[in-house]
Amino acid sequence: MQRPPPEDFLLKETKPHLGGGKVSGDKLTSTYDLVEQMLYLYVRVVKAKDLPAKDVTGSCDPYAEVKLGNYKGTTRHFEKKTNPEWNQVFAFSKDRLQASVLEVTVKDKDVVKDDFIGRVWFDLNEVPKRVPPDSPLAPQWYRLEDRKGDKVKGELMLAVWMGTQADEAFPEAWHSDAATVGGSDALANIRSKVYLSPKLWYLRVNVIEAQDLQPTDKGRYPEVFVKAILGNQALRTRISHSRSINPMWNEDLMFVAAEQFEEPLILSVEDRVAPNKDEVLGRCAIPLQYVEKRLDHKPVNTRWFNLERHIVVEGEKKKDTKFSSRIHMRVCLEGGYHVLDESTHYSSDLRPTAKQLWKSGIGVLELGILNAHGLMPMKTKDGRGTTDAYCVAKYGQKWVRTRTIIDSFAPRWNEQYTWEVFDPCTVITIGVFDNCHLHGGDKAGGAKDSKIGKVRIRLSTLETDRVYTHSYPLLVLHPNGVKKMGEIHLAVRFTCSSLLNMMHMYSQPLLPKMHYIHPLTVSQLDSLRHQATQIVSMRLSRAEPPLRKEVVEYMLDVGSHMWSMRRSKANFFRIMGVLGGLIAVGKWFDQICNWRSPVTTILIHILFIILVMYPELILPTIFLYLFLIGIWYYRWRPRQPPHMDTRLSHADSAHPDELDEEFDTFPTSRPNDIVRMRYDRLRSIAGRIQTVVGDLATQGERLQSLLSWRDPRATSLFVLFCLVSAVVLYVTPFQVVALLTGIYVLRHPRFRHKLPSVPLNFFRRLPARTDCML
Repeated sequence: MQRPPPEDFLLKETKPHLGGGKVSGDKLTSTYDLVEQMLYLYVRVVKAKDLPAKDVTGSCDPYAEVKLGNYKGTTRHFEKKTNPEWNQVFAFSKDRLQASVLEVTVKDKDVVKDDFIGRVWFDLNEVPKRVPPDSPLAPQWYRLEDRKGDKVKGELMLAVWMGTQADEAFPEAWHSDAATVGGSDALANIRSKVYLSPKLWYLRVNVIEAQDLQPTDKGRYPEVFVKAILGNQALRTRISHSRSINPMWNEDLMFVAAEQFEEPLILSVEDRVAPNKDEVLGRCAIPLQYVEKRLDHKPVNTRWFNLERHIVVEGEKKKDTKFSSRIHMRVCLEGGYHVLDESTHYSSDLRPTAKQLWKSGIGVLELGILNAHGLMPMKTKDGRGTTDAYCVAKYGQKWVRTRTIIDSFAPRWNEQYTWEVFDPCTVITIGVFDNCHLHGGDKAGGAKDSKIGKVRIRLSTLETDRVYTHSYPLLVLHPNGVKKMGEIHLAVRFTCSSLLNMMHMYSQPLLPKMHYIHPLTVSQLDSLRHQATQIVSMRLSRAEPPLRKEVVEYMLDVGSHMWSMRRSKANFFRIMGVLGGLIAVGKWFDQICNWRSPVTTILIHILFIILVMYPELILPTIFLYLFLIGIWYYRWRPRQPPHMDTRLSHADSAHPDELDEEFDTFPTSRPNDIVRMRYDRLRSIAGRIQTVVGDLATQGERLQSLLSWRDPRATSLFVLFCLVSAVVLYVTPFQVVALLTGIYVLRHPRFRHKLPSVPLNFFRRLPARTDCML
């Protein structure tokens, strides 16, 4: 009996104050209605004019300082400019306002001490409120004052207003809760951003043949193969069987290519002259911009490409213009496939590459990332634990990243995002990370953003138009066991634009039709998925600010296919759970046959006799029974989205050595004796699996041997039985045969033998191919 999961690991339903109280029940009434409203004081410092010269040189290096209580933000400064333009926005959280007066000061940057030029005051009680979709507040000119309140030379243009996080100025603003972060690079690293995955294509290279190759050694049969390189992907054909200067292959090589096509496909024809020595007979480079794109399975035209040969003359590569070899190929970009870059079980997108093949959307997914609480300290700063948390959500090609909340174990983001949905059987993934690139992390020798945990939500498990507000536990498996890293509070709503379209999706194949007409092999898909995840993580890590490689790989479940004793055990128990229902039905039927409950058995007899006498009632009865079961279970339908289950994953009961093995590198980095122990354990488990698979194969082979005359006596008995059965069934009404068979199966225990039945004995005696096994 499995113990229930700890209370901390369960999902908790919440009742947050969404949209400033505008969401009541399941009604949607405004934008930004899935998050709690947060108020900010916004200050837009636009520009200044006619500033007085302060330096000895008669120039001015001005900057503006916005101060509210203990919080202070500064604009960039300009060299020798009396009419500077800053156009920067500062946002002060209303929760942390410590003063009733806002002070904007203009200063002159100096080596020793910055000179005071003038300032403007604002009483916070007089600041206007602005709520989108109102137009932005127009900035105004204000005369600068000195410390005594007298007007001085110079004017400052700015706008001050109270607003929410729905304000257009919010994403690019300087935030008071990030006041400790210095430098424009670090500030860019903490802002919320939306990223798009690169558009991925499968590139199919069908290498057909080559002509007029010129190997150096004319006195031997060339062993020729083709090597193709695209970026960091390299594939090669087999060595041609023709072994001539006109070799043939007719072999497909598949690559993943990403728009914009930056790198060409480089092909080289090589000759294996010795076991570890290959000679290049010719090369060609094909820019992908000019490669034909196909949307279906119609063959594309083949082309001959000229091969160029480089000869080394006095240490320099020169092109051999006389070389006239050619290679015959069919190259195309496949637009009809979906390029898999996620784990198949957690796909957020199943559309083909070519936009022309996309079906219309069926709805909208809205996600409100509210807050987190109880986060663990992820790093040490100034001798104490701290966490700078941000969230990343991925659905389809759109990735979103919230702003980083500095030094908080209970960050409040309250950011809302929207995605178009094309298929309900998809999954959105939300990950929480600790930002390690704020305080010189990049210079600290390859610091990585730490993972705090992630949540997956399958859209098909959500009721439409209902707002789900739950607190999800962030569970991470560490080498020393499963650990709760905190909780994340989300609001989710799936809105369906057409119920008919969505219901129709359930009759459609999951993947585009090319996957079924021209399927790729399992090994090809694994290799291509690996390349796709590498390309996506590389492209997003080059964005500004970067979405880092470790973040992208964690979100895409890279490495989830690696061997894990814990996962294998969990999958075995999942299979047993599925079979448990069939086993329960078998036990119930056995109890009926053994008359454990005579009343039930008699009722089954009556039902059985009715169905035999009126066979047309069999199928309607089965479907009616299934309908009634479905209606009965409606009372206990799940009311919460599914979440990470430590009990199902066997994460809470895994042995420490099994976890150590799961977190080991590939290839292993453990000492020989541990590896030997693990290898022996793996062999014992594999032996048991081998026995089970062998037993299943044996049963199948026994069925085949019924008519194969492998055992001539058994086959002759079976053939004779079939003849007799055919005659008996021909002359006897079907109802009589079914009635006698059923009554025999349901007979009372006093008419049963303890020994196995004759048909079972006969089946067990049939030969299988185990005798032929070495």
